[in-house]
This record gives sequence, C-alpha cells and structure tokens, in this order.
Amino acid sequence: MAAEEPTEPGALRCSDAEREAAAAALQNAAGEGRLSLAEVEDRTATVYSARYRHELDAVLADLPRAAPPVPGWRPVLALAAQQFAADVVSLTGGGPAAARRRAVLIAAVVLAFAVVLLLAAHGITGDGPHHGFGHH
Repeated sequence: MAAEEPTEPGALRCSDAEREAAAAALQNAAGEGRLSLAEVEDRTATVYSARYRHELDAVLADLPRAAPPVPGWRPVLALAAQQFAADVVSLTGGGPAAARRRAVLIAAVVLAFAVVLLLAAHGITGDGPHHGFGHH
C-alpha cells in the first residue's frame, strides 16, 4: 500500500476532534446567517473528507474565528451583571406592569428578610436554644 503524500510540505493530519470543531463552526456560521444550508452541506462534506489541517483551514478561511473562551468566573459575572442591569431597566420602566413587578420584588425581599429574622430568632443559626438539628 503506497502512502499518500500531503499536498503541502509539512502538512499535518487532522483529528476527528478537529473535524468536529470545524463542522460546529460551520453550524454556528449558518446560525449567524453567514452561510446558507447548501453551503453548510457542501463544506461539511469537505470537512469530513479532509485529511489535513490545511484542508479544514481552507473550508473556514472566509469565516471569522471564534474568540477563545475566557477562563474563570469573569464571563459568568459579566452575564450576571448584564442580566441584573436588564432587570433593573425592566423594573424601572413605566406602566402598570412595571409597578406590579416592583411590588412583587419588594414583597419577595421583605418576605426573605422576615424568614431570615425568624430563623435567627428561633435558634436555627446556633445562637438560641438548640432543637437537635444535627446534634445528639
């Protein structure tokens, strides 16, 4: 069996994981409206028949590269801050619906505060008489 030579000097063979990542990138591009379904089908066939990394690169060459994921809690906190800001805008908007949302939010905060005070006064926190929760 004769080994096939790569089409480019120094070409590296691609892995199944790299093919899957390229196919996922094509699906994302279609979801963003960058590719038609026919283009995705054609390019996906090319991806799964690719043997070398440069073949995958050629299929994705006209698409923007995805930003590398940011490790840690920063993205989670940024999304939480965006959601909080959207909620504040929603709650401070005008109209009767916004007034109802504000009333529900205030009632929920007051209820949560009352529950915490009740638990503290009842001794669950360890400052008052013990009821045997977890103690023998």
